[in-house]
Amino acid sequence: MVKPFRLSRIPRILFRNGAINDLPAIAESYGKNLVLVTGTRSFAASDRADHLRGQLIARGVEIYQVTVAGEPSPVLVDESVRQLKEAGISLVVSIGGGSVMDTGKAISAMLTTDGSVTEYLEVIGTREHSGTKVPFIAVPTTSGTGSEATRNAVISQVGKDGFKRSLRHDNFVPDLAIVDPGLTLNCPPEITAAAGMDCFTQLAEAYLSDKSGALTGALAVDGLRAVSRSLLRAFTDGDDIEARSDMSYAALMSGICLANAGLGAVHGLAGTIGALFGIPHGVACGTLMAPTNELNVRELRRMNNQETVLAKYASLGRIFADASEKNDSYYIDFFIDYLRAVTYRLNLPDLAFYGLHREDLSEIASNSDCKNNPVSLSEEQMLEILLKRI
Repeated sequence: MVKPFRLSRIPRILFRNGAINDLPAIAESYGKNLVLVTGTRSFAASDRADHLRGQLIARGVEIYQVTVAGEPSPVLVDESVRQLKEAGISLVVSIGGGSVMDTGKAISAMLTTDGSVTEYLEVIGTREHSGTKVPFIAVPTTSGTGSEATRNAVISQVGKDGFKRSLRHDNFVPDLAIVDPGLTLNCPPEITAAAGMDCFTQLAEAYLSDKSGALTGALAVDGLRAVSRSLLRAFTDGDDIEARSDMSYAALMSGICLANAGLGAVHGLAGTIGALFGIPHGVACGTLMAPTNELNVRELRRMNNQETVLAKYASLGRIFADASEKNDSYYIDFFIDYLRAVTYRLNLPDLAFYGLHREDLSEIASNSDCKNNPVSLSEEQMLEILLKRI
């Protein structure tokens, strides 16, 4: 019997090497006033960006530029909206990594309402957004967050009273996701590693989630097979378009899966770390992936009636292992060993590299949750995970 499930809205998807060339004609069909959101390097400084702007201008499209450095803050979103509010914007297009896509998603939502974006954020906000927005197109240039397929924009304020909270509504799913693997060829190795581990974590956590179902499970497994084939290849040879295509596909699948199955303890910890200390999200996920899953498996083996989840861990091991005809215990242990190995091969730093100290870890553990994790973890267990990467 199939477990009951629901599938949230997904965007119209255009996945093809060279698909960015279709954007000018698509953008013009929405109107003549376009907000273009990009990062500060990579695509923004490339010949492709100049060519795209030229094509848009030739079609009579007026471009309003928003540049994102780091994760989007309430100040960035609010100030951008203030400047654009009277411009009659017909379309918002984000071309970049997860932070760029989240910024564009938030701008498109806030252009149609009043107040600060902070007022509409989950947990800390006091107002409910109606779901109206300016049409939004997401064009990823990294293979990580899957934000091109999700209904939320993560907004961050870094510092002692920092937070990472989502602006969320089903209507905020991009109207179109243009996934062009060729745009990821300029992604440097360290960002390829961090984004790739974010994608890997999202697929694994969604697959293991207590909210997972048959459909998200199938999508997650297919995405994980692509990660198995191509994460290390894309890191080692950034010009390998087959590997880049695999990782672009995996990231897209991870966005669909997380939107429907949720995530686990790795993302709970990584969100708090990013809010309090500004550590890049993908790095935090990647460096915590092995110790978190090691602890999950240890606790699951201690408990009764956890065969279903442990079988999923064994399935993960089979995806990444070359060996065949081994028992489940072998594949579970192999998966944990693989996570340790990939952390080393991708040169993912530990938390101390970013200036964290042991005395910082209790605050992180006490402010992190592990909802949807396959096993409930205590604050002491969350601290145990962090201590293994300090």
